[in-house]
Amino acid sequence: MDYKVDDKELNASMFISFVHQVWPGDYDMERTKSALSKTLNITAYDQKELVGCLRILSDGYYFGTITELLVLPQYQKQGVGSKLLQLAKDNTPTMLYFGSQPDVEKFYEKNGCQKSLQSYMIIKER
Repeated sequence: MDYKVDDKELNASMFISFVHQVWPGDYDMERTKSALSKTLNITAYDQKELVGCLRILSDGYYFGTITELLVLPQYQKQGVGSKLLQLAKDNTPTMLYFGSQPDVEKFYEKNGCQKSLQSYMIIKER
């Protein structure tokens, strides 16, 4: 497995193809390109195939958040997500706050993350 911190080779087309395998949806190429340019992208590749990605959005001083941690289903429970999370811990400029789906909380706890504030969301219609 090849891991890259601040992966400058990650492009919108590659990311959308990857995301479709985890979160099927209708993703805009230009908006995805813009989103990727604003985050620290930590990736995992098996040969040349993108199999995992963690993105950090940060102001560089006060606040940082993990926007998502995604691993292809066939690579889950093999340490890829744990390695991506460790690389995030090692390379973040700030403390990280993030939300979790209830079925994934044990993964984060197993990886040394502490439960913190309750999260809320404001839904914006597109």
